[in-house]
Amino acid sequence: MNQIKCECGHVNPEGTVLCEACGKPIEKNQHVDGNEGQKTLNMRYEGSARRSKTYNRTIIDKIWIFFSSVKVGVWIIVLTLIASAIGTIYPQEIYIPPGVDPATHYKDEYGITGQIYYQLGLHNLYNSWWYLLLVASLGVSLVICSIDRFVPLRRALKKQRAKRNPVFIRRQRLYGETKDVNKEDIVNVIDQLKKKKYKITEENGHYLAEKGRFSRWGPYVNHIGLIIILIAAMLRALPIMHVEDYVWVREGETKVIPQTDNKYYIENKDFIFEIYDENDETYGEAVKKSGEIIPSNFQTNATIYKVDGEIIPGEEPKLEKVMEDEIRVNEPLKIKDADISLYQASYQLNEFQSMSFKLHLANDPEEKAIGEFTFDMTSPQKEYDLGNGYRIVVDEYYPEFYMNDNGEPASFSKYPKNPAFILFVYGPDIEEYEVNFLGIGTNLNADPNNVYKLSITDFDMQDVTGLTVKRDHTLPLFGLGALIFMIGVVQGMYWHHRRIWIQPNEDGVWIAAHTNKNWYGIKKELEKIVENSKIDMPKDQQELDE
Repeated sequence: MNQIKCECGHVNPEGTVLCEACGKPIEKNQHVDGNEGQKTLNMRYEGSARRSKTYNRTIIDKIWIFFSSVKVGVWIIVLTLIASAIGTIYPQEIYIPPGVDPATHYKDEYGITGQIYYQLGLHNLYNSWWYLLLVASLGVSLVICSIDRFVPLRRALKKQRAKRNPVFIRRQRLYGETKDVNKEDIVNVIDQLKKKKYKITEENGHYLAEKGRFSRWGPYVNHIGLIIILIAAMLRALPIMHVEDYVWVREGETKVIPQTDNKYYIENKDFIFEIYDENDETYGEAVKKSGEIIPSNFQTNATIYKVDGEIIPGEEPKLEKVMEDEIRVNEPLKIKDADISLYQASYQLNEFQSMSFKLHLANDPEEKAIGEFTFDMTSPQKEYDLGNGYRIVVDEYYPEFYMNDNGEPASFSKYPKNPAFILFVYGPDIEEYEVNFLGIGTNLNADPNNVYKLSITDFDMQDVTGLTVKRDHTLPLFGLGALIFMIGVVQGMYWHHRRIWIQPNEDGVWIAAHTNKNWYGIKKELEKIVENSKIDMPKDQQELDE
């Protein structure tokens, strides 16, 4: 590494714009930070040597230069935000009904745009390699940007002296010179600076007054907080740190809880759904305006079981009751041993559980039953034997029936919200079979030549609860990152790094000042500091140039 020796004797690293000791501009490097020909010095990063502005030889140098660029960092942030927003256009795969094929779900629910969304892999965007690469790139950019600026800035601020080169003093933004100043005026100004909580450094009669240096580290504290947040976001890809799954449980049903290695089960003892009353003093007016039912509470009264003993494939596990609790919105049930929480997320009211049918002669006005059977929606059978040679074969079952654009029967989902059936009737006096197509309130395409007819006699309905199964150990990291980020924001916004140099000379005294922000504030402070002395108020050289 080439080094530059200043006339003051201090040896500076290659790329230094201002001598770290005396502040004299190193003329051949003035172009580095774009301050060539300016009357005032560019004090950005104290004119210290940044690696990205010094080295451009190896591939590592070029990578460092690329990621140290603020423009590159901004573009990475923009691309990450755009990608994150695209991921919210349609629900992610984890939020679609379980057991549904994503390839058909997105096409059926959202049309051609949904199909494109799925084919581009946007249905699982936040776990995709390219999205994680974007997040990682943002983290790398933050780390390199911080190191590239923090290290030289810290070195320059640590080595600054009270006695500075005259060029450094005269080219500060706030600069003034006063002739015929006695020592008492200088002492009086120093006393005023001390009252303003400035730290005074003296070197051979030259003074440096400084306060608020710690505010310069605010942006880097921000970066540390953001880096921790990004690390937490990437750790969500690890199952040990973050898991989010979904389970639907019908009333009276006991079902294995996902992400527990089949060791824990949940039973939906009862699902409670309550709504706001139109006559309610607080919410009645809102209910009337909306014209819709507004739930005030929906909860699952659940029992949690744990498998007692080993799990033997093919055998029903022996379950041991662990706990009973109520699961409400924002009041999850936590299973500590399984390291998961169950959140009330959704529900389905009045879902069909079973439907009963009877077979009778089509021309029998009394519809006397020849045979009866019950179709269980939770465990449907393909064939039902009615005895006496009669049997029913379920050719097609549509849980949520509708007619598609081609006039063909189809189902919106696998959930029995509006079931319909195509049933084949076989009997001893039927040559081949007869077709019945029926659902709730419908009997479609009935053949007028049919001898036999199927009718719905009864049905049972139930409520279904939708629970989110969640494990999230990244939340403390997110909280820590957010806290550190806010500390950095406060540190950088409410304090300012202010320095005032007082340089006595043969003709009088020079006074110069610099701040990293809030020039109006330091001007007002200087006016009060010098008002009871013969030292003139420094002038703003930028305003004079304008």
